[in-house]
Amino acid sequence: MEAKVYAKVGNQGWYPEYFELPVKPKAAAPEDFVLTVEQHGEKVEKVIRSVEAVEGGLRIFPEPFSYSSPFSLQGQGAAKEIHLEKPDVAGVTVEGLECFEDKRENGVLYRLYMPGAGPRPLLLFLHGGGESGSDNFKQMVGTVGALRLAERYPDFYVMAPQAPAPAKPPSMPTRQSFGGMHEQPRTGWHREYLAAVCDIIRGMVAAGQVDPARIFVTGMSMGGGGTIRMLSVGSGLFAAAAPVCPTMTPETYNILRSLTDTKIWVSTAYVDHSLYRHKYIVDAILALKDAGNKDARLTLFSPEELAAYGLGVGPEISLERKFGENHACWMLVYSGEHGILDWLVSQHR
Repeated sequence: MEAKVYAKVGNQGWYPEYFELPVKPKAAAPEDFVLTVEQHGEKVEKVIRSVEAVEGGLRIFPEPFSYSSPFSLQGQGAAKEIHLEKPDVAGVTVEGLECFEDKRENGVLYRLYMPGAGPRPLLLFLHGGGESGSDNFKQMVGTVGALRLAERYPDFYVMAPQAPAPAKPPSMPTRQSFGGMHEQPRTGWHREYLAAVCDIIRGMVAAGQVDPARIFVTGMSMGGGGTIRMLSVGSGLFAAAAPVCPTMTPETYNILRSLTDTKIWVSTAYVDHSLYRHKYIVDAILALKDAGNKDARLTLFSPEELAAYGLGVGPEISLERKFGENHACWMLVYSGEHGILDWLVSQHR
């Protein structure tokens, strides 16, 4: 059965607000449907909150779940003829995505929110590794990010490029070695791709669209590492940066500790699946402070702060899963915690 989905992007990425099915059973109620979703390798039943008859069909409103997960919707009783699997969905409408233009320029795939006549500030968002690809879509919905930034700062340009994906996704074991963290060539936020992004931004500055004194960059995980690398590639272009749980490799660590004249606020969980991550972040920020950088800031989110967003909680949660959930501390940053974003966009070059 073909269906349409209307989705929103929240703290944990996109979720279906409702399914719209081209059927009209004689009667239907929430208890006439069973929704099963695969989460963490297990099948979990989700609650159907309400059912609404509309012109041409039926709308089914479930409790939120990640639309990245496989699911099955089965009708029973008056709705027994209804059966929907994720591959049956004919189209997905994501709230707010229509405000971003689909761009392909200079070898870069990106989405761009344009607020109006310039020159305006520009906020560059670099996604994490899970949203890499070539569809120019996943970076908008996989996690909270560009859509939230455009909502918070509607007078800014918000640019969200998509990094090229590796041929084989990298494994993410809990225990990694700092020296062993290397990205595959010409994938992710590699220097050549970031340089092409910078060229697009410089073109917008030259066209009078963007205020050259108010260009900012932020990103999460791989995108946090990309944010640090971008400060090396685009030296002098950005007024300030806010990397979130940045990937720490020998390269990004050495770049970070060299940013003695950069306005930067790094944030991460007290510990996450890369057990060494915060050690090298702390070392680098301390090195910047020792070198006299008064604009180098650091936030390590506490277990209590993370738990307030549902991260790392549960009576029987394993350490591996706890640390994996802690990694999503970008929820806190992009929800405005500690004023990190407001600090970022208040800076000038």
